[in-house]
Amino acid sequence: MSELPIKDRMKIPRHHMIEQDAKQRTANFKEVNLGYTKEMALAEAMRCIQCKNPPCVAGCPVFVKIPEFIRKLETGDLAEAATILKMDNTLPAVCGRVCPQEEQCERVCTLGKKGEAVAVGYLERFVADWLRDYGKETAPAPVKSGKKVAIVGSGPAGLSCAGDLLRMGHAVTVFEALHEIGGVLMYGIPEFRLPKAIVQAEVEALRKAGVEFVTDYVIGLTETVDELLQKFAAVFVGVGAGLPYFLNIPGEQLVGVYSANEFLTRVNLMKAYEFPKCDTPVFEVKGKQVAVFGGGNTAMDAVRTSCRLGAARAMIIYRRTEKELPARIEEVKHAKEEGIEFIFLAAPVEFTGHDNGWLKSVTVQKMELGEPDASGRRKPVPIPGALETIPLDAAIIAIGNGSNPIISKTTPDLKVNKWGNILVDEKSMKSSKKGVFAGGDIVTGGATVILAMGAGRKAAQAIDEYLKKPEIWS
Repeated sequence: MSELPIKDRMKIPRHHMIEQDAKQRTANFKEVNLGYTKEMALAEAMRCIQCKNPPCVAGCPVFVKIPEFIRKLETGDLAEAATILKMDNTLPAVCGRVCPQEEQCERVCTLGKKGEAVAVGYLERFVADWLRDYGKETAPAPVKSGKKVAIVGSGPAGLSCAGDLLRMGHAVTVFEALHEIGGVLMYGIPEFRLPKAIVQAEVEALRKAGVEFVTDYVIGLTETVDELLQKFAAVFVGVGAGLPYFLNIPGEQLVGVYSANEFLTRVNLMKAYEFPKCDTPVFEVKGKQVAVFGGGNTAMDAVRTSCRLGAARAMIIYRRTEKELPARIEEVKHAKEEGIEFIFLAAPVEFTGHDNGWLKSVTVQKMELGEPDASGRRKPVPIPGALETIPLDAAIIAIGNGSNPIISKTTPDLKVNKWGNILVDEKSMKSSKKGVFAGGDIVTGGATVILAMGAGRKAAQAIDEYLKKPEIWS
């Protein structure tokens, strides 16, 4: 660390990410954020004042040693910075791109009290990308425990749990229902926000380290959790929340109405944007009018994808105001730059169709904000008689997801709540079934990548303790 005084560090302005030009990027699926140069990263690292009790670490769900890796980066020791980062984060190149740092580590950064926080996410991305392109993993080989653990689901919770368990010396096999490893990272997040090559590189690092991956294997159908427990000492369930919610309004069965899950899976995992080069098509939106219903990151992903597929009018229809949008500020900013239209304080009440069964329009109820609801956000209230009909060719429903019941229905002694989420002890992530642990969206409902990873890490620690003394666990 250089001897630059704290007061001088605090005068350095935050270095903002280089981006693709908005007009250019709407015509391609290449990554929007282009990353830091080495000079930018080193200069941004100098802004960190190395707090004695760093609040950023406590603000990180996986407790990355943020000041330590930044200190090494500042001195130019990128290899050591990467080693420190990987100690706690199995997927740093992913997290550096999609995690809401502004709500976590950066939100509590000391510099943010009087100015702009240190760009932790950008620095994490820079170090992780350097490791992938120029470095190599240096973690020492652990002592083998002789115990085998099954991970169900290869999303962020499962991959994080697998990485930690492997470092603890356990043999790990990850079972994935789809044909690609990565879960929501592969099927849910678009290429322009998270290139699939980045996910595949992170997965390959785990594979080289010793994690076994099994694809096209649906636990609950191909094999049950009980059958896994006959071959593995413990099971972690991290299958996410992949069952889409719908609006339950008239006309939702019309052709042209998608769930965001189906739409994004077709485009992201199956590369429908390259049809007919790739086999899976998607509704032809070029020159058409498309509306996405919802205000979260998934809604932003869907509407920005529609824009890139050539929609003449791509809209977000949301029943609250911009202030209540749950999507990341950066995603909303990018959407606006790309020409996305936002229609606020409007709730869909009916889809209408042509005689051939294709979508024709949506009728929305105009709203105003009333008192806060259970989430703390002001509840939207209908304005009597205020209805509007909007012509539409395609509608994408992005209002959230629930749990897939396959595992719970085939594991009757695994307790779930009324929404189908697996019930666990919050400290250990252990379920009602001995030897079975769970974490991520299957427990919490839809949340962020990093929160799922935090749950995976917590479960790995508990599984390690369970494997050492299973007799004391109920």
